[in-house]
Amino acid sequence: MQKLLLLLLVTLSISLTSCRKDFEFEPSTGGLEFSKDTVYLDTVFSNIGSSTYRLKVYNKSNNDIVIPKIQLRKGTSSKYRMMIDGMTGDTGAQGKIFSNVELLAKDSLFIFIEVTSDVASANPTDFLYTDKIDFYNITGSPQEVDLVTLIQDAYFLYPKRFSDGTTETLPLGEEEIYGFFLDHNDPTNGDEYVWNNTKPYVIYGYAAVPNGETLVVEKGARIHFHDASGLIVGNNATLKVQGEASTSAALENEVVFEGDRLEPNFSDTPGQWGTIWLTSGSKNHEINHLTIKNAIVGLLIENNDPSQAISIKNTQIYNSSNMGIYAKTATVKGENIVINYGGQAALACTIGGSYEFTHCTFNNNWPSSKQFAVLINNYYKNASDVQVPVNLVKAQFTNCIIFGGNQNELALSKAANTAYWTTPVFTRCQIKCNNTNNSLTTNSDYDFLNDATNIIKNGNPNFLNIESNKLNIGNSSSAKGFGITTPVTVDLLGTTRLSPGIDLGAYQHIIFPN
Repeated sequence: MQKLLLLLLVTLSISLTSCRKDFEFEPSTGGLEFSKDTVYLDTVFSNIGSSTYRLKVYNKSNNDIVIPKIQLRKGTSSKYRMMIDGMTGDTGAQGKIFSNVELLAKDSLFIFIEVTSDVASANPTDFLYTDKIDFYNITGSPQEVDLVTLIQDAYFLYPKRFSDGTTETLPLGEEEIYGFFLDHNDPTNGDEYVWNNTKPYVIYGYAAVPNGETLVVEKGARIHFHDASGLIVGNNATLKVQGEASTSAALENEVVFEGDRLEPNFSDTPGQWGTIWLTSGSKNHEINHLTIKNAIVGLLIENNDPSQAISIKNTQIYNSSNMGIYAKTATVKGENIVINYGGQAALACTIGGSYEFTHCTFNNNWPSSKQFAVLINNYYKNASDVQVPVNLVKAQFTNCIIFGGNQNELALSKAANTAYWTTPVFTRCQIKCNNTNNSLTTNSDYDFLNDATNIIKNGNPNFLNIESNKLNIGNSSSAKGFGITTPVTVDLLGTTRLSPGIDLGAYQHIIFPN
């Protein structure tokens, strides 16, 4: 009986299969539709592949079809590579040519596309690399989708690999980190202590400036840091960033530090790389017209010589997953600085130190209620979680804007029962501070907020576009005309500040375009 039942089931299965018409594939006659006519892949550097991009192909007909061939027009020599619905392609032409690709009626398939790492070798004189995806059919010419990507040659700086298989590292306390010392006579890059604007620099690991050396970054230089990479300036070493004012939105004379993923999806993504670390004992730093984007910490400044204030001028720091500037017992003099978005703070002046900021804009619209635009304290916590006070020599803010998305964007945190606190001075500043729960009423360190002569409490700075990091102020800004005359006579864009009518922050007001 069991054998008879099994025979009946097998016969029925064969019968049903033989009657099905829905999986009888017909050769494609064209008529495919695509999610994009042209796929623009991200800018890539020589020796570095791109991110993966997606193209969707639709069969909107009522017929199950088989596409005779899908291939890159340049065939096996193409510097693009594809995967189609999990398939890697024909033997010997993987990623380049796919034969007899089936596609059900009213269905779609996904094509994943990337640029291979050797794209620059295709034609080193071209900035654009292009190809096409051809979709063959039995009735006419193939349908096509264009592929376009921008290629940049670059200087690559990375740790050496030794003959025993180990890789160069940097000593960091009792640990070693993935990194390397710059070289005056690198066989490929030449003098790595001068970064110029002839082509971009791509950094893998932490590049280190050792004792007694100076790194000069010339105007127009573009520095791209890979994940878990950054710059360390060691004891008795110096960083000089020599950017200049630009005349266009291209920032042609600015120095730019950012990540090495240049596609639009990464343009404002925080935390793509580490930090610029000016370590304790480093000295004589000068930073001018520098833009830092998408780091964990934009500038980490530690315990520099109090007699040699770090000069930071005309500098923009955006989208730091931790802090824009993280100063620890530092001496900093800043002018025309703009910091926007920080996972903890835009500016953190911690463990005491001495700070002087003039015509700066500190804004933090990080989507959380635990962040500040400016944080100032005079202590650190030891292993027992006890506050250890450190002298706050000065914290002076003149003609600054301190603003953001939270009710209070200024945090003053003084160690208990300490004489190491010099009350911060805010002269002609706009500060976001809504004392809705009266938490600051009894705190004498915030008495200055009631001085209407010097402080605009809250108000509307009328920023151009916070999400796009455009913190120019408009004609209706409450910061307009509230400032006093200082030695900082031009704004971040080079506009002369005329008295009376000096505005707060890094920018003089403008009339916004319609």
